[in-house]
Amino acid sequence: MSDVKLTLISHHLCPYVQRVAIALLEKAIPFERQYVDLAAKPDWFLAVSPLGKVPLLLVQRGSDEQTVLFESNVICEYVEDTRLGAPLHPQDDLMRARHRAWMEFGSSVLSDLWGFETAKDAQTYAAKRHNLIEKFQRVEAELGQGPYFDGERFSLVDAVFAPIFRYFDVFDTITHTGIFDATPRVAAWRSALASRPSVRAAVTDNYDERLRIFLNNHDAWLLKAAA
Repeated sequence: MSDVKLTLISHHLCPYVQRVAIALLEKAIPFERQYVDLAAKPDWFLAVSPLGKVPLLLVQRGSDEQTVLFESNVICEYVEDTRLGAPLHPQDDLMRARHRAWMEFGSSVLSDLWGFETAKDAQTYAAKRHNLIEKFQRVEAELGQGPYFDGERFSLVDAVFAPIFRYFDVFDTITHTGIFDATPRVAAWRSALASRPSVRAAVTDNYDERLRIFLNNHDAWLLKAAA
């Protein structure tokens, strides 16, 4: 890919952007990042983003017309299809399909996580917390001895779940959510991912501060639960 220039259109907090960044970093594929304000989307962004969302991967291949890729899992699959770096999918067809299914499950976790972090009352907070506990219990049943989802080998499933766990690194400094109290394998997986260089490099240094500002701006019950 020496003649290919990649630009990852990003938002500082977006977990879907992070999974793409992690995949690119794991593959050691050079890329540039460009951040957009999703609260005031620029015209150029709306013109190239069919869904008006991040991430986008702008692919400039030599003198060809620029190609715009959207949807994080599609972009991750493209990164894997370059066949650069260590494989991030299993070689076995059935196991590869299983991994893709659990990537989708990770996206469903993010849906509940959004409701959890933006809950404005105790009832909604408790309901979303319960949903997250149930989902992580399902993940617990799928995990082996680790340290990663597929044992010793880092995969795209790890790239999907690492940004999920990053939220809780911040939440844990605010209050004890108790979400991982009964899932020791998930907790160990979370710890292993937190120390992975690609995971650490997927966000800017002020991620924690930005997330706290987000919670404050959304009047999150999570902040009140800590009181």
